Amino acid sequence: MRMETYQRPTKAARSTSDRDFDARPDRRQAILLAAEKLFAQRGFHAVTIRQIAIEAEVPLALVGYYFGQKHELFEAIFEHWSPTIQQRLTGLQAAVKTGGPDLLRHIVEAFVQPVLRMRASAEGEFYALLVARELSYASPEADRVLRRHFDPLAHAYIDALRLALPQASLGDCAWAYQFALGALLHHMSDQRVARLSHDQNIPNDTVAHPMLVRFIEGGIRAAFDLPTSPIATASFTRPSSNQRRQP
Repeated sequence: MRMETYQRPTKAARSTSDRDFDARPDRRQAILLAAEKLFAQRGFHAVTIRQIAIEAEVPLALVGYYFGQKHELFEAIFEHWSPTIQQRLTGLQAAVKTGGPDLLRHIVEAFVQPVLRMRASAEGEFYALLVARELSYASPEADRVLRRHFDPLAHAYIDALRLALPQASLGDCAWAYQFALGALLHHMSDQRVARLSHDQNIPNDTVAHPMLVRFIEGGIRAAFDLPTSPIATASFTRPSSNQRRQP
């Protein structure tokens, strides 16, 4: 299989490239969005630079002009979304600051809510799916990105869990984080629930958010033999059809 490579042009050649490629910020953004969509749908190794150029409706060489090789474009997607990680950290810090007997629930809310909100938005849909895919099937390229962008966030949540679960070890809290992450990622990416529920449920439906929070919190409490939170045992009322919406 012939690999697609790109040699970044010299400074003199780049000035010519600007005219030849009609380089514009909107075309750069189009490339980024196209790559995000295709990587989310097919995975890093299944997508070529040519396919990204076709999806973005730009010349093939323009992809390399802006981003270099494919792994650099992949990294650029996560760099573009890095402010959302800081927002999640800010939300987690606010949850920890609230403290009190409901600290665990506040942590789980801070863990779930921003991701589901992103998944439901037109801007963040494919990025959320891309993160879910790469966390589940991490390639070496994805592993480098995840270590840089997401491991610090994971450590922050694990540290917060240690505050809520002072009797638990670091290792136990890391397991709790991983199990919670598994539930969240599956809800973000699953389509099968419609078939299993005979179309009573909509995949990725945001109305399942409270149930998902209670499920994760309840699972953690059960794993550590903690008293069940009154909020976690509250009955789940299925929303009416006009309240339900597909993200």
